[in-house]
Amino acid sequence: MPTAIAVTSADMALPPQDERTLPTAVLQDVDQRPLEQALAELQGLVDHHGHVIVVCSQALPASVERRLHTVRALLETDRIALFRPPLPPLGLAVLARQLRQLASCDIGPGVLASAGRLLTHYIHAGALLGSVARLDHVPVGLKSHARSWMPGSQFGVVAHPVPQLVRIGPEATLEGPEFGTRLLVAKGQLPSDWVTDTLAPSWRVQGLREMPLPADSPGWWGTGKLTEFCAYLPDLSVLYQLVTSVRQSRCHWCGIDVIGDRCVFCSATPPEYDDGRDRALGHHRGPAIGHRRERRALTG
Repeated sequence: MPTAIAVTSADMALPPQDERTLPTAVLQDVDQRPLEQALAELQGLVDHHGHVIVVCSQALPASVERRLHTVRALLETDRIALFRPPLPPLGLAVLARQLRQLASCDIGPGVLASAGRLLTHYIHAGALLGSVARLDHVPVGLKSHARSWMPGSQFGVVAHPVPQLVRIGPEATLEGPEFGTRLLVAKGQLPSDWVTDTLAPSWRVQGLREMPLPADSPGWWGTGKLTEFCAYLPDLSVLYQLVTSVRQSRCHWCGIDVIGDRCVFCSATPPEYDDGRDRALGHHRGPAIGHRRERRALTG
């Protein structure tokens, strides 16, 4: 069976991108239900799928994170990966769907989990905000902070991959992706006209879809007056080529094939060796070490 991709709330389970996109396992209210239920749910996913990748936000309540780590520890398994990329809620949902697309292909669980770090570099996630007074995830200058208190002020913000912040006006622009993407828009308590009429054409998106605003978005962006957006690669063939073109190596601890410098399942990193000692002992540096620098971008 394909590797299971799980999320921690139903609004993180986006509709399928294509007919091959696999369903999402939703670990709803995992911190509020009895521990036995959470254990049984994760154990069932592992038994059925072999491996489970839980995509969760870095802004998760501490109780949810503790529960997930507790369940993983009690099950004594290295087949559950907790992946927490630095993305806002809509970008996180998009990434989870991309992993669901790739899970239908002939990609091993270790490579699939590692691919999450790679794919985050191709996600442009931001929002149109009515205030940046409580924005913690993007640097806010004193001038922008002061202007956020002026009635009618709006700000265009990109949180990932490179933070950007501009006050909306006739000349306001945000640097976007240099490759073809689609745009997903989630409207909150703020009109989305600037996103759909100005941002989308300037980013030359190849399509635009709207969806409900994720429940965690107002808390992440610091205001309910927002429209969240995310530009992403939609085509499975492009995603597959990106992932499979990266050199793979075997995790020295759990033996699973991965890409990048850290195994998402067991968190092991390649051991450091002394070159002189290695040569004296006749040891050979494996591909995970010898190509460490060229894959540094894959580390999260």
